[in-house]
Amino acid sequence: MTPQLLLAFDDEWPLAEALATALAVPLKPITRHRFPDGELKLTLPPALPERVALLRGLHQPNDKLVELLISAPAARELGARELLLVCPYLAYMRQDIAFSPGEAVSQRHIAGLLARVVDALVTIDPHLHRIASLDEVMPGCRARALTAAGALGGWVSQRVPDALLLGPDEEALQWVAEAGRAHGLDHAVCHKQRQGDRQVTIALPAVPIAGRRVVLMDDVASTGRTLVEAATACLQAGAASVDVAVTHALFVGDALAHLRGCGVREVWSTDAVPHATAVVPVAPLLADAIASL
Repeated sequence: MTPQLLLAFDDEWPLAEALATALAVPLKPITRHRFPDGELKLTLPPALPERVALLRGLHQPNDKLVELLISAPAARELGARELLLVCPYLAYMRQDIAFSPGEAVSQRHIAGLLARVVDALVTIDPHLHRIASLDEVMPGCRARALTAAGALGGWVSQRVPDALLLGPDEEALQWVAEAGRAHGLDHAVCHKQRQGDRQVTIALPAVPIAGRRVVLMDDVASTGRTLVEAATACLQAGAASVDVAVTHALFVGDALAHLRGCGVREVWSTDAVPHATAVVPVAPLLADAIASL
């Protein structure tokens, strides 16, 4: 699908401008008005072409899901016949199984909901652990999951050429292995045990840490507690330095301050999520994928 227009919200405008330039398509805003009771009024361009791309990442997911669920059918009413969702950060992918009786499997339900309102979706590093691809939970939707591991690895290799890429847990192996292979960097993963949303313990892998410049790499940083524990363990083991590279910099609350406070030197992320640490652009990655759909 080659879109004829890109729609975006103001909070993702820098990425929207870069993506529209890469796609060589016009960019138009969706404006928001919030009523005193919290309800939203969205305003789209009054006439849309047949093929439209909508940029809406799902950081701060609950508000943005509502915006998406209003704007997608509104775009169809205004002329869009094919609708592509460009969702750099796809939320609700972590809960991919019911760990206790009665738990809702949010991955399946949110993905299925999105599959019913858009024709295609492009995202970056969704947290897929127990499924092989988004096709399993988005029937009838052309879904493409990209990875920013290579781009992040390239950034790291330029600044820490001898880095040891370390995943904070086993689930990060896919990202550190991809980045390590692409740029000739050593890589390994830690073992994590989680006791709660903000309580984890980390065991370092059986590789030399002392004297190494370690870069912790993961798909998403939320509370940052796993990265704090991993960084602390590396520094206690004699690491020369510890930096952090993540695709999605959520860093809720004081997460970034905790990372700085435990001795982490630099924090780098992609601009898939707007954040002060964003240094790696994803527009070229997204544009290539959109062109190939």
